[in-house]
Amino acid sequence: MTKHSLPMSQVEFIALCAMMFATIAFSIDAMLPALPEIAAELSPGNLNQATLIITSFVMGMGIGTLFTGPLSDRFGRKVVLIGGAAIYSLCAFIGWYSETLEWVLAARLMQGVGAAGPRIVTLAIVRDLYSGREMARIMSFAMMVFTLVPAIAPLLGQFIIDVSSWRGIFVAFIIFSLISVLWIGFRLPEPLAVENRRPFSIAKIISGMRDMWKIPAVRTSMMVQSLVFGGLFALISSVHPIYDQTYGRAEEFPYWFAGIALLSGSASLLNARLVMRLGMRYLVTVALGLQVVIGIAMIAATTIQNLDLQFYAFAFWQLCGFFFVGMTIGNLNALAMEPLGHMAGTAASVMGAVSTILGAFLAAPIALMYDGTALPLAMSLTVLLTLSFGLMLHMRRLEQMTA
Repeated sequence: MTKHSLPMSQVEFIALCAMMFATIAFSIDAMLPALPEIAAELSPGNLNQATLIITSFVMGMGIGTLFTGPLSDRFGRKVVLIGGAAIYSLCAFIGWYSETLEWVLAARLMQGVGAAGPRIVTLAIVRDLYSGREMARIMSFAMMVFTLVPAIAPLLGQFIIDVSSWRGIFVAFIIFSLISVLWIGFRLPEPLAVENRRPFSIAKIISGMRDMWKIPAVRTSMMVQSLVFGGLFALISSVHPIYDQTYGRAEEFPYWFAGIALLSGSASLLNARLVMRLGMRYLVTVALGLQVVIGIAMIAATTIQNLDLQFYAFAFWQLCGFFFVGMTIGNLNALAMEPLGHMAGTAASVMGAVSTILGAFLAAPIALMYDGTALPLAMSLTVLLTLSFGLMLHMRRLEQMTA
């Protein structure tokens, strides 16, 4: 049900939401083709350090996620979105101007803090303006458009590098953010009325974290989500160096990444069909168990002498990794939120922040372990997924004991 009238059509509103969500995917995936150039220019002695450009952004996004939702509840949605965009754009300029890798990493960290605005506040805006099935419908359409962004972002990043350099990608970030802010500023009225705003409280956030940790299902879901995010961020950080240095397919990378992203996007549709019949915990457990088996097969595949066969095995493993994320993250969020209806807003911010920050901490050392082969990545992700699978079995035992 629509709660407020808008000076824009529903199609335009969906497109705006999709663009805001796309800020994250564009900021991560467009950088992937640039990693070799950045490493060669700013870190020639240790090429692996360039992968920190991905994890530093993710870590900043996790930090921002903890505060963005509560700040938007206090000051309104638009001011927090515009403030986040200002931080994002300023740090993109610093990244463009930087002459050392350390400055680029610092800029990416703070750019991630700014990008937390579109990630969290857009969800709040949809909730402000719509309710019930109409809200779910709007979110579904927005996410369908959003799934196209990871497919085209590396291609766009490669195009920008070809016509300028890796620094041109930071200029594209500024342009992208400016278009979003102008669109919001001129077309979207403030959706949160002054009388509905709530005070901002650090103590409330800390208290919420304590309350969440005391609930076994919530605690386990957060731990599993952190491990899954760690594997996902490590895979995203390492995938271009592996295509480039291990398999010599740097020029093909944007096309392989696009195809895999599009195929893996179907996981959300499959999950929607299965979750009502099989349940959230069961689907997550099965998905993680299958990933462990496929991970062990990938470890074995790294011993294949034929690099072409080994590459196809890696591409299939990458597809499975992205696909099964679509079968796990949403279900884990739902499992954790189920007992937290009394503090849903704070819980969403805390859960998103904790899992993203811990995931980035896990991913950074894994990406730095790259030794010219896919073996360290395959082994590390298999360990993380095995731990996740064990935690989901533990959650099942807890449910049986409670019953």
